[in-house]
Amino acid sequence: QVQLVESGGGLVQAGGSLRLSCAASERTFVTYARAWFRQAPGKEREFVADINWSGASTYYGDSVKGRFTVSRDNAKNTVYLQMNSLKPEDTAVYFCAAGPKIGSYGYWGQGTQVTVSS
Repeated sequence: QVQLVESGGGLVQAGGSLRLSCAASERTFVTYARAWFRQAPGKEREFVADINWSGASTYYGDSVKGRFTVSRDNAKNTVYLQMNSLKPEDTAVYFCAAGPKIGSYGYWGQGTQVTVSS
């Protein structure tokens, strides 16, 4: 069964940093685009960042641009989200996703909670 497993969430003070990881169970995902989304209570799911299969192309949502960095290590079949200068409004469940191309994500992880205290 194909799995995406997120880790690295937790509680951090405003201004702090966290690094999320998303490990994939299938080697096929090495050739897939990957992305991060988040959903805060009572809000719609929000795009955070994506990265193409090689890591050469990345794209960020406006609310995280300049603070978050997405990267991948295909040898480990893992994608990362480095989150710096965290704000309380970054509090959400963060989900990773994968798909054959950017914008087409058919595989999702279970999510990891990130809570930023003021």
